[in-house]
Amino acid sequence: MIVIDNPDDGRIAQFRMRERGINTRADRREQTGAGLFVAEGDLVVARALDAGYEAVMAFFDVAAPPPVIQRFGANVEQYAGTEDIRRAGMGLGVPLSIVALFRRPPPLEPSALAGGQRIVALEAVDNPVNIGTVVRSASALGWNGLLLDRTSGDPLARRALRVSMGTSFVLPFARSESLVDTVRAARDGGTLVVALALTDDAIPLNCVLPGAHQPVMLLLGAERTGLSDGLLEAASLRATIAMAAGVDSLNAAAAAAVACYALRR
Repeated sequence: MIVIDNPDDGRIAQFRMRERGINTRADRREQTGAGLFVAEGDLVVARALDAGYEAVMAFFDVAAPPPVIQRFGANVEQYAGTEDIRRAGMGLGVPLSIVALFRRPPPLEPSALAGGQRIVALEAVDNPVNIGTVVRSASALGWNGLLLDRTSGDPLARRALRVSMGTSFVLPFARSESLVDTVRAARDGGTLVVALALTDDAIPLNCVLPGAHQPVMLLLGAERTGLSDGLLEAASLRATIAMAAGVDSLNAAAAAAVACYALRR
């Protein structure tokens, strides 16, 4: 353990960086499997280790080191500092007991999710808070995977991980370069593909009744634009969540939680 007494110490510079600083765009879009991600807080760090992710570096409280550091191997660089040093060094208003850098895992191919009975697919959902909330809801409600188009956000972004409380480590996710083709293939293979949409032909979500053993894929798009025409056409059906008068829709994360619950059977 090395004690840091200067928040501008170059050895901890990466803890202040956001995703653009520690990864290329290709890394963030899971195109290479290279790069790093940031895990904030002892719970998220522990869950990353539980899932088999490789820690590279950690920065933690010198006065009360969190017990999770006992799980680090000798190859993990370990730095410690006071609250004031960590506040500046971590780039956080409220310094956490620990922040750690991990290596990004090799990317999964969309076909790796093919065996899942319940898959959430996102198009152009780039807000990390929404990504993290979708991951947490899907995991909590028993869904098996997350499929992203090339423009959606990164489930391993530090804010997404914070919101998901590390459930991104246990929900497999993959990115498709052609989400329309991937969804169409799933539909043609027997998956019930349910697109959440505000279209005239959409049926109430509570009227969607998947078969007892039928795989289901839930499609959600960006809050302002919704799903593209290509994905709407690739879906098996279009569904909507009934709203009170004067409200047209929920945000993407809330809609995902409602739909994951409604279609969990």
